[in-house]
Amino acid sequence: MKDEMPVKPLKEVPREKAFYFFTSLGNYTGESATSLKEFADKVKLVNIKSLEFHLSRRDFEKWATEVLEDKDLAAKMVRLQTIGLTGELLRNRLYAMVSDHYNSLMYRYGKR
Repeated sequence: MKDEMPVKPLKEVPREKAFYFFTSLGNYTGESATSLKEFADKVKLVNIKSLEFHLSRRDFEKWATEVLEDKDLAAKMVRLQTIGLTGELLRNRLYAMVSDHYNSLMYRYGKR
């Protein structure tokens, strides 16, 4: 028997709760994500300064906790912040972490 479906982490959220990528305060990249899958895809594309900016502010962790209601993902993002990665190493690690988390949820809840 599959575990009960976690509603938030695998569903699309309303546009007003999307993750909006900025490179600094007031400098929107034009990219946003309304789902965990879309977030992973955008991580591969956005300006690296955006990833560094949001990681330093703990914005990824906040979105995972408050919007997706995914404490496991938030905990992984906290650990990522403590490592202090920047540049392409940050992009690659963040993408791998989010996509692996997404794939494990899809497998666990029978959404393959």
